[in-house]
Amino acid sequence: MAATPDARDTVIVRKLGCIAYDAAWRAMRAFTAARTDSTPDEIWLLEHLPVYTMGLRGRDGTARALHGVPLVYTDRGGDMTYHGPGQLIAYVLMDLRRRNWGVRTLVRALEQAVLDLLAAHGVGAARRTGAPGVYVGGKKIAALGLRVRQGRSYHGLALNVSMDLAPFTHIDPCGYPGLAVTQLADLGLTADMQQAEHRLRARLVDALGYNAAQKPHDDEVIRAALHG
Repeated sequence: MAATPDARDTVIVRKLGCIAYDAAWRAMRAFTAARTDSTPDEIWLLEHLPVYTMGLRGRDGTARALHGVPLVYTDRGGDMTYHGPGQLIAYVLMDLRRRNWGVRTLVRALEQAVLDLLAAHGVGAARRTGAPGVYVGGKKIAALGLRVRQGRSYHGLALNVSMDLAPFTHIDPCGYPGLAVTQLADLGLTADMQQAEHRLRARLVDALGYNAAQKPHDDEVIRAALHG
């Protein structure tokens, strides 16, 4: 089926609250498997319960918890990171083939959304060659990890807003020993999750090239995967 203009130009934005990592991962895979050529892209905004996740770069471990926090071996790119309340997650479910985008284009667009958000508040931030994400004064404030299956992406971006950063000290964040992390609250910016969510949503819609964002309709596939 040929893609419609709405499918190419419009994104559906879902606000899912604070949910377990496994549930979101299951739902992303279910959505990606079920979507068709005419399915609009989606952005899921949420927080996770405390969890460490290990990407495809670090698959030789067998641990299932670290300092009492669950560890999940997932299918995104990259190494180990931490997710917890106070960190804003943006999962981007995009049909890259329909947009004629490669993974690098998507990565740069996600980084740009965070760079623009910070710049709007007078905070200078930067990319780092060979280490996807956004950095302020050498400290990582946003991490990226993606998976592409049959030309369609899932996983996405994690922006530290106002969270307990201590769990990052137990790992090499994203596989980089000694890498320090920071967050919006430590930079004197908003620590309110709703405000951060609203601002990041606007920056993502712009950086990803959508003309409009729509409220979600009820999706049985997503609902079943989240609560199954």
